[in-house]
Amino acid sequence: MGILQGKNAIVTGAGQGVGRGIAMALAGEGCAVAVAGRTESKLEGVVREIEAAGGRAISVVCEVGQADQIAACVETTLQALGGIDILVNNAQVVPLGMLLDVTDEAFQAGFDTGPLASLRFMRACHPHLKGGGSVVNLGTGAALRPDPVGYGAYAAVKEAIRTLTRAAAVEWGPDGIRVNAIIPLAMSPGMQMWTELRPEEAEAFMATVPLRRGGDCERDIGRAVVMLVGPDSGYITGTTLMLDGGQGYLR
Repeated sequence: MGILQGKNAIVTGAGQGVGRGIAMALAGEGCAVAVAGRTESKLEGVVREIEAAGGRAISVVCEVGQADQIAACVETTLQALGGIDILVNNAQVVPLGMLLDVTDEAFQAGFDTGPLASLRFMRACHPHLKGGGSVVNLGTGAALRPDPVGYGAYAAVKEAIRTLTRAAAVEWGPDGIRVNAIIPLAMSPGMQMWTELRPEEAEAFMATVPLRRGGDCERDIGRAVVMLVGPDSGYITGTTLMLDGGQGYLR
C-alpha cells in the first residue's frame, strides 16, 4: 500500500522528462494517473511503463493551450478514474530569446500554455479537489537569475504561474485545497540535448550546482512531488520548493 493509494492525478506534459518522472513516482505510490500531453505514442509508452510496474494509468491527448481540450481532459479523467485528487501543471511552450527578438506569437503561446492553461486546469479541477486535494505548478530557475538574458519572456510567464499558485493557496485554503509550486533542475530530454550541443557551457553551469549534477526526473523531482502532495505535507501550501541541488540560492 503506497501513501497515495486510492488517489487520482492528472499530470500534464507527462509523455517525457519531468512530467513522466512525476507520473511514474505518483503511480509508484499507488496513485492512478491520467498521463496528459500532445503526443499519443509517448503517453501510451508511459502508461505501459506504469502498468508494467503494477500501477494504473490512462493516456489523455490534450493540447493545454486549448480551453475545450482542458475541459475534455478533466471530464475523461473523472469518467475513467472516478475522481481527481492531485493536479500537476507541467506542460509549457517555452518562449526563448532576447526581448527584442521574441515574437508576440511566441510570447502569447507561452502565456496560453503556461499561466492561462494552469488557471484553466485549476478552475476545472477545483470542485473535485475540495476536502484534501493538492495542486503542484511548475516555475523556473530562469526567473531567479540576476541576468535572465534570453530568458525574459519565459521567466515572465513562469512567474505568473507562481503568483497564481500563491493566490489559489490563500483563496482555496478554506476548501481544503493545497497549492504549491516547484522549481526543478532536471536532466530532461531538453537539458540533455543542451549539454550535448553546448558541452562547455553545460559544464560551467553544472559547476554552479552544489550537488554537481542535474536532478533525475523521477527519483529527485517525482519523489519530491510525492512528498509534497502526500499526507506528511498537509500543512504546506502557497510555497515554492526548490528542487535544484542548491543552485538557485547561489544566484
